[in-house]
Amino acid sequence: MKELQIKAKNLGTKITNGVKAFWNDESGMGTVEVILIIVVLIGLVIVFKKQISGIVEDIFKTIRAETREITN
Repeated sequence: MKELQIKAKNLGTKITNGVKAFWNDESGMGTVEVILIIVVLIGLVIVFKKQISGIVEDIFKTIRAETREITN
């Protein structure tokens, strides 16, 4: 019985050390940060879709008008 308790305690220590190592591992933080930035940018595009579309349309109208002036 004592041997089983020792094995359980050793297993608990291994699990605890593994969880601590996983918690302190920051190697994937770059990926998480990039994903969060992309999510924020997509949200901004959704919120300001009409304004962005209007600006892009105005830019293309100006480009078309100036192109016509050059070709004429």
